[in-house]
Amino acid sequence: MGIAPNIRTHFPGLNSHRYVNTATSGLLSESLLKWRRAHDLDYTQWGSEKKAQTEGLLSQLRKTIGESFGCTTGNVALVPSFSLGINLLLEGLGKKEKIVLLESDYPSLNWPFQHRDFEIEMLPIIASLEELIYDRIQGSGATVFACSMVQWLNGIRLGVDFFKQLKRSFPGLLILVDGTQYCGTERFDFASSGIDILGTSGYKWLLAGYGNGFFLVNEAAKERFSLQAMGYGSGRNAKENRGERTFCKHLEPGHLDSLSFGSLDYSLQFLNTVGLENIEKHNRELSAKAGVSFTDMGLLGPIVQTRKEHSTIFNLGIESETHQKLLKNGFVCARRGGGTRLSFHFYNTLADLEAIIAVLKS
Repeated sequence: MGIAPNIRTHFPGLNSHRYVNTATSGLLSESLLKWRRAHDLDYTQWGSEKKAQTEGLLSQLRKTIGESFGCTTGNVALVPSFSLGINLLLEGLGKKEKIVLLESDYPSLNWPFQHRDFEIEMLPIIASLEELIYDRIQGSGATVFACSMVQWLNGIRLGVDFFKQLKRSFPGLLILVDGTQYCGTERFDFASSGIDILGTSGYKWLLAGYGNGFFLVNEAAKERFSLQAMGYGSGRNAKENRGERTFCKHLEPGHLDSLSFGSLDYSLQFLNTVGLENIEKHNRELSAKAGVSFTDMGLLGPIVQTRKEHSTIFNLGIESETHQKLLKNGFVCARRGGGTRLSFHFYNTLADLEAIIAVLKS
């Protein structure tokens, strides 16, 4: 089937520029904009009557997430952002845990660990990253490994097979993954992944705008936490529901915005209509072509060049002047880590890549 040729017509932002910056923020579709306008119009007219429908919307969203990513609905927690969710989680994690993190990983993952009283070992990101992680966990007796599935600065990706191997070798290791630069780029089955907890924000590759995200939780992982956050606002935290979903409700202590989380449900259903398997195939093919082209031009770092698999995020070793040239030629991209970060999603095409190469060679 593949990606339909007219998929780009769903994203008006592509009419005025070449957008290769999903790693910063994903584009909103025109149909999502219409849904959001209708939502706010109903809220304007009906107020509390509209908001009374929120719990049904959230229940539908948990079902959509669970079916999309292979997780039991009751183990889906809705959070306004990954950052908030990880901080709520770590408040309930025992202080005697030994943590392994990656240097230069996303601050919203590393900082919550580093600002608490944990014993932490930092690992450099090297070409043989999987081997390094495995050896250090084996040698240090670490009890928690936390990382991003895809690195935000250079796009280095840890595959699901690696996490499966890690869990088989160290069944007592708690594996916590940030999927913010991953979820929405390909198929993913949480239940078989070997990952204990995966969290993500929805504003990047899920194309859902800001203020929404979720955590997927393995049943066995709940025993490692003693969560304390409480509140009435999320709908399933009412006194009569106190004994239900006791873990995830602690991650949902307050009101959850129907506009933001409705946007996530709408966008995720849109992605499912396109087909995550089709998105994966498209993204992998475009990533492979981009990797070869940028390597031939000498623009990728040595670590990235030697990796077998890569994401659709590339950090090019170009000067600020060349970055400005890309901007002047209508490209939207980001300056990160001393280079220019390009990030391709399924609405990008080979023509986008060829246009970038033409500007870089000019």
